[in-house]
Amino acid sequence: MSISSSLNAGVSGLSANSTRLATIADNIANSGTYGYKRMTTEFDSLVVGASNKAGTYSAGGVTASTTRLIGENGSIVSTSNSMDLAVSGRGFLPVAETVDMNNLTNDSLRMTSTGAFYTDADGALRTESGLVLLGWPANADGTISTQARDTITGLEPVVINANQTAGDPTTTMNLGVNLPATSADGTGNGDAEALSVEYFGNLGTSETLDISFTPSPTAPNTWTMVIRDSATADNTATAADESILGEYTLVFDNTTQNGGTLASVTALGSSPAYDASTGALSLDVAEGLQTISMTIGKIGDTNGLTQLSDSFSPTSITKDGSPVGNLASIEIDENGFIKATYDTGFIRTVYQVPLVDVSNQNGLISLDSQTFKVSSTSGSFYLWDAGDGPTGTVAGYSRESSTVDVAEELTNLIQTQRAYSSNAKVIQTVDQMYEETTNIKR
Repeated sequence: MSISSSLNAGVSGLSANSTRLATIADNIANSGTYGYKRMTTEFDSLVVGASNKAGTYSAGGVTASTTRLIGENGSIVSTSNSMDLAVSGRGFLPVAETVDMNNLTNDSLRMTSTGAFYTDADGALRTESGLVLLGWPANADGTISTQARDTITGLEPVVINANQTAGDPTTTMNLGVNLPATSADGTGNGDAEALSVEYFGNLGTSETLDISFTPSPTAPNTWTMVIRDSATADNTATAADESILGEYTLVFDNTTQNGGTLASVTALGSSPAYDASTGALSLDVAEGLQTISMTIGKIGDTNGLTQLSDSFSPTSITKDGSPVGNLASIEIDENGFIKATYDTGFIRTVYQVPLVDVSNQNGLISLDSQTFKVSSTSGSFYLWDAGDGPTGTVAGYSRESSTVDVAEELTNLIQTQRAYSSNAKVIQTVDQMYEETTNIKR
């Protein structure tokens, strides 16, 4: 009967608008929640007896469906904490709940688009709500091993020990030194020159390379360079000989075009060979436990060893490495690499945080604390390097704001209130009509 279908339609209208009111209330309540993804309510009509031009009509009413717009991104807001993280673009940060830290499985994976991470008592980076940041640990040299991308195997809780120390061994050295041309006249009257250059060992120790330059007593513009390592030398003559890393004959050009630059470098005995293409010597220091690439300059190069005028002077000596330092700060770059900076200026990569992506972001299951998990409708997850593929980048010192527009929600609230009142009026009218029908019998 049409009058009863009107009652059903009115009731369905009340129910649908109640659902819409609930999503609006949730959105307004979370308008200031970082990383919150707004909810929307869609209405769909129900049709009963769909024949056209029939003498009677039965109201089908309305049904409501809700959707969380997970793929919608909020604006990025700057903060003062280096490990306040937000994803700029597509993708999610991989996190896990505290209770799952010691037994991580694919089902443990949670995703969030933003989070304020701080180290806890154990050094793990986590939010106040108990979400632990996951990442791939770096090797000792700062590289990241090849990892599987369709499983969280390999991901670990990011742990930063505030009391950690680290040393940076020296691996490269550039030697810019000018030798006095007046000492290499081939008469044997020139003085030998000496130079000591500090380097840092694998264990953070400070060592030196002692380099001597002796002019040839017979050949002009010719020097013998001997490099010794303090890490293998002691006070005995034999040990001093064992400390020699290399001996080389250096011949300098005296022509108009290339005067004062290296003309040739000849390795003596079993000394490491001179690489003419790079101008470098590969020196095994500290009894072969460490290799330093020392650049002395290419043939004809004015930036390495030179022989000019009458003065001995180190013009430019540079090297990498640093002594043992204490952790000063940690930061994350746009590609998800967490870098530890020490008070010596040494910077080392300690973790890489990948970004998680799925085919259908709006199909993810929503959980507390603005987190999501994979569902059958979202598709399986994949771990991308931040900035690669479809994913965006990671922003440190940042949070993602809520996607709620309060002005829009207030407008929707007024519309919903009016629609609810109108449906209530329909029910009231049907009730009055039923009463009139009852009165007819009387």
